[in-house]
Amino acid sequence: MKAETPSATVGPTDRVLCLTRTVAEAMKAEPTLEAVKINRAQRSISVATLGRPKTPDLEGYLTAQIRQIEQGKTGQRCALLDGAADCLTCPAPQPPAERGRLSIRQEGDTTTIARVTCVTAPKFWRWREIPWPRLVPREVLLPEDAEHEHEWKLQLLAATLCGLFGLTAGFLAQGLVARVFYVLAYVAGSWFTVHEIQELLQKRALDVHFLMLVVALGSASIGAWGEGAMLLFLFSFSGALEHYAMGRTHREIRSLFKTAPKVATLVDGNGNERAVAVEQLEPGMRLLIKPGEQFPADAEINKGRTAADESNLTGESTPVDKAVGDSVLAGTLNLWGVVEVSVLRRAQESALQKIIHLIKEAQHLKAPSQRFTDKFGTRYTYAILSLSLLMFFVWWLGFGFGPFVSTPAGKSSFYRAMTLLVVASPCALVLSIPSAVLAAIAWAAKRGILFRGGAAVEKLAEISVVAMDKTGTLTTGDLKVERVESFPPGREQEVSQLAYSLERLSTHPLARAITRFGKQQQLAALELEQVESITGAGLRAQHKGGSILLGRREWLSQGTVAQVLAKVPPTDASFSEVWLANGDLLGRVLLRDDIRSQARPVVEELRREGLQTIVLTGDRKPNAEHLKKELQLDDVRSELKPEQKVAVIHSFTGQKLRVAMVGDGVNDAPSLAAAHVGVAMGARGSDAALEQAEVVLMHDRLENFLTAFQLSKRARRVIRQNLFISLGTVIVLVAFALFGGIPLTVGVVGHEGSTVLVVLNSLRLLFGKSARR
Repeated sequence: MKAETPSATVGPTDRVLCLTRTVAEAMKAEPTLEAVKINRAQRSISVATLGRPKTPDLEGYLTAQIRQIEQGKTGQRCALLDGAADCLTCPAPQPPAERGRLSIRQEGDTTTIARVTCVTAPKFWRWREIPWPRLVPREVLLPEDAEHEHEWKLQLLAATLCGLFGLTAGFLAQGLVARVFYVLAYVAGSWFTVHEIQELLQKRALDVHFLMLVVALGSASIGAWGEGAMLLFLFSFSGALEHYAMGRTHREIRSLFKTAPKVATLVDGNGNERAVAVEQLEPGMRLLIKPGEQFPADAEINKGRTAADESNLTGESTPVDKAVGDSVLAGTLNLWGVVEVSVLRRAQESALQKIIHLIKEAQHLKAPSQRFTDKFGTRYTYAILSLSLLMFFVWWLGFGFGPFVSTPAGKSSFYRAMTLLVVASPCALVLSIPSAVLAAIAWAAKRGILFRGGAAVEKLAEISVVAMDKTGTLTTGDLKVERVESFPPGREQEVSQLAYSLERLSTHPLARAITRFGKQQQLAALELEQVESITGAGLRAQHKGGSILLGRREWLSQGTVAQVLAKVPPTDASFSEVWLANGDLLGRVLLRDDIRSQARPVVEELRREGLQTIVLTGDRKPNAEHLKKELQLDDVRSELKPEQKVAVIHSFTGQKLRVAMVGDGVNDAPSLAAAHVGVAMGARGSDAALEQAEVVLMHDRLENFLTAFQLSKRARRVIRQNLFISLGTVIVLVAFALFGGIPLTVGVVGHEGSTVLVVLNSLRLLFGKSARR
C-alpha cells in the first residue's frame, strides 16, 4: 500500500504544537523513520531511517511542521524546542502508551526523538540532514502593482520593434513584403494596448487606448499604413516612458522599507530565547536585541544601555543614546549594546507601519486638479468618437470630400475623422497631474516628507501663514528633568513618585520625559484611582482618599495651594515646569527643552518666502516671549488651550488667510484639522497628530517643512506647465483638424510628442536635487 504524507493538522483538542506528536505521526506514516535530531544552536535537522523511505515528501512534512511549531504563540510552542528535558510539564502531554514508544534525549542544544528499539539498531540507521525551516519573511509591498515595476522594459522593446518594422516597411515602400512588415509593426505596437483594452472592456469602460487602436486600424483600412505604424510606435513609446516614471516612483518609495525587520528573539518567563516572526509579537512581550540588529517593534528598554541609529525613520544621522525607560522604534538599528525591551504595540501598529499606510494612502488620494483631468475618461472617449463620426458626415455630405478615398484635391472624410480622433485624444492631459503628483510624493518620501495625497501637494503652496507649536516643533522635544523641588523641602522623592505614577498614564512630551526619569530612578508606580485628563490643564487622580493634581501653575492656582504658589517665583524662561499638589504637599518638576539649532534660519527663510510666522503654545508667557525674541517670530500666542488654538486659526481663515499648522502632540490634533494644511512633526508624533495631518515630517527636522513648501510650489508650477502643454496642444490641433486640415502624421507627432513632454517634465520633480526655486 502506498504510504501517505501525514496530515499537517493534529486533533482539535491539541492546542499545543507538539514536536513529539509530530515525529510520532511521521513515524506512523513512514515505518523506516527511526529518529529525528534537532540542533537549536546550529539550526540543523537530521533524520535517521532504516531502509529506503516510502513517503514521498517526508522531509517537506517535517520542515513545515517544525516551522509551524517554531512560530507558535506563547503557550502553544513545544517546550522541547526551548530545551525542556521531557514532556512531563507539557499542558497537553501524550498518553503514557504513546510516550512509551518514544525516547527523548537532550544533549546540550540537541534534542533527539527516537523509537524505543534494541541497542544495536542505531548502528544500522542512516542519517541525513535536511534544511532548517526558515521563517517566512514579512514582505512590505507598497504599490499594489509592484510586480509590474519592470513592465516598461517589455513595452520599450515592443515600441522599438514597432519602430524597426515600420521603418523597414517604409523603405520597402510597396508590395507584399512591406505589408507583412507593417502588420508586424502593428502587432508589436498594439500588443500592450490590446491588453489594456481587454481589461477595460471587462469593466465596461473605454479610454484613449481604444481611440488609438481605432485610429491605427482606420489608417490601415484606407491604406495609410505608415501613419498608423507611426501612431502605434509613438503611443507605445510614451506608454513605456509613463510606466518607467511610475515604476521609478514606486521603487523610490519601496526602497524606504526594504529592510523592515522580520524576526525577533523572544525571552520567555524562564529566560529561554527563541525566534518568532514579527507578526506574532504582542504588547508586553520581552525581546532580546543584540548589537547590529534592528528593533522589530516599537518597544521600551527594560535592561541595558545602547545607542540607536534612527536615520531611516527620523533622518537623524547622529546615534541616539538609549537607556532604561527610553522608547525605541521598529526598523531602527541597535548599534552597540545588548538590551532587553518590552513590546509597546504590535508590529502592524508601529511607527514604520504608520508610514507605510500613509504612503499607500497618499498614492490614492487625488489632487484637486487631477479630479478635473479625471473627467476625460470614458464619457470623453464616447464624445470624441461621436464628434469624429459626426464630422465624417459633415465633411462627406456637407463639404463634398470623398468618404474613404483621398484625391489630389483633398483628403478623404474618413482620413480627416481619423486625424481629429488622434489630436482630440487626451493622453497628455490625463497624465499631466498624476505623473507630477506621484513624482513629488516619491521625491519627498525619499527625504522623509510624506504628503498624504495630491491635495496636500497642491494645498501647501497656497498658504500665507505658518502656525507652529512650541514643544517638539521649535524645540527639540527631547525634554529632560533637571530637578525636582518640594514645598516644604525634603519631600522631593515623594513628589517624583507621585508625578511618575500620574504621568506614565499620559502621552504628552512632558509626561514622557517624567516617565523616563521615573524609570531611570527605579521609582515604584503607585496605584491611583479615578484618573482624569483635564484638556489643556493637567491630570487629576485619587490616592488613599486624597486628591492629586498635576499640571500647569495657573490651574493649580485656582485651588487651595494658591497662597503657597504665589510665593514661589516663576522659573527661568528656558525651563518648563509641571506642578503637583497632594494635600499638604506641593512640588514641581523642572524640565529643559532646548530650541532647535535650525529654528531661526528656517523662520528667516519662511519670512523671505513671504510667509507670516506665529507660535501657538500652551506654555507660560515668559517662555513664549523668550522664544519670540530668540527666533524673531512675527507673533506668539501663549497659555492657549487646544480650543483656543483652533479659534486663532479660524480668525486667520476669516481674514482669507490660509494657515499651515505644524505640531506633534495630541493637543495639536484639533489645530491640525482646522488648518488649511496640517503638518505633523516626526515619527515620534502622536497617533492623533498623524491622523489629522496632511503632511508628515518623518525626519523630525523643522527645515523639512521649508523643503516641503518649496517642493509644493515647484510641483504646482510643473502641474500648470503640464496642463498648459496638454490642453494647448489639444486645442490647437483640434482647431487645425476641424478648420484647416492637417496631415495625420503631424497630428500623431503633435499628440504623442505632448504626452512624452508632459511625462519628462514631471520626471524633473523626481530627479531634481533640490526643491528650491
